Amino acid sequence: MIPAARVEGTYAVAAVCLGNICRSPIAEVVLRSRLDEAGLTEIEVHSAGTGGWHVGDPMDPRAAAALRAGGYDPSRHRAQQWVPAWQDRFDLVLAMDAQNLADLGGPDERTMVFREFDPDGAGDVPDPYFGGDDGFTEVLAMVERTADALVADLITTLDPTPGTQAVRSQ
Repeated sequence: MIPAARVEGTYAVAAVCLGNICRSPIAEVVLRSRLDEAGLTEIEVHSAGTGGWHVGDPMDPRAAAALRAGGYDPSRHRAQQWVPAWQDRFDLVLAMDAQNLADLGGPDERTMVFREFDPDGAGDVPDPYFGGDDGFTEVLAMVERTADALVADLITTLDPTPGTQAVRSQ
């Protein structure tokens, strides 16, 4: 399910939502943390939104609070808009919901919905923006669970031979 690296020895993942202030930055922060824990520090992780109205803004304060409560640092995030030319820059592009996937041009071998890796089932990562704090906590739990499965798949795909470290930093 994980596509091979475009360039051997490197890998880049992007999480994409609507405004890049809630779901995709949560996914970026959690995925980066999980990859660091696994020793896969050379895998790049980025996030973006399909819309541009939040460009340059920090993460939604409720998303940042959920991340801080989970032990993550959300302070470096600044929203950016997805640029179609980036499609060739990333090995794996993960849309947070079906509409984001459609905005990216639909599924292909490198573009899919984030929760396709969720062991509890595929579907959309719900947009918590118009709800309360509980929605952000729910999204964080969903992202953590999915990120764990995604990292396991990345390890298997990018480092299929036991004892080798094709992408892992030494």
